[in-house]
Amino acid sequence: MDELIENPDNIIKYWKSSSEQNYVTMCNLCSSKDYNWALFIGHLVLEKILKAIYVKQYSKHPLFTHDLLRLAKKSNLEISENHEEWLDEISTFNLNARYDNYKQDFQKRCTSEYTQIWIKRIEELRLWLINQL
Repeated sequence: MDELIENPDNIIKYWKSSSEQNYVTMCNLCSSKDYNWALFIGHLVLEKILKAIYVKQYSKHPLFTHDLLRLAKKSNLEISENHEEWLDEISTFNLNARYDNYKQDFQKRCTSEYTQIWIKRIEELRLWLINQL
């Protein structure tokens, strides 16, 4: 996967479009009060934009990882300390919503208030990342 991509624009378009679809899903899940799944999808929203940025930066397929902070750093983004902390925390939403041994605790944590805080942070990061493309 370390080969150069012949037409990176198509891959970037794919990741960006998929992220946009996930963003709509995240908003719908939030509206229906499926908070843990909204945050899980929010993680995907950011992951896919970061993968688009990685492709733009290197013209190579992105890393096989769900670690948002790692993707951001590997993409040579200049990240504020706040955004680093947020990316690190949002990466845990991927594990917490996916695996049964974490799922129940995560569902309890995902109150309306907690979810709204993190949705706003995801939206802020999303806009910042889109501007990096």
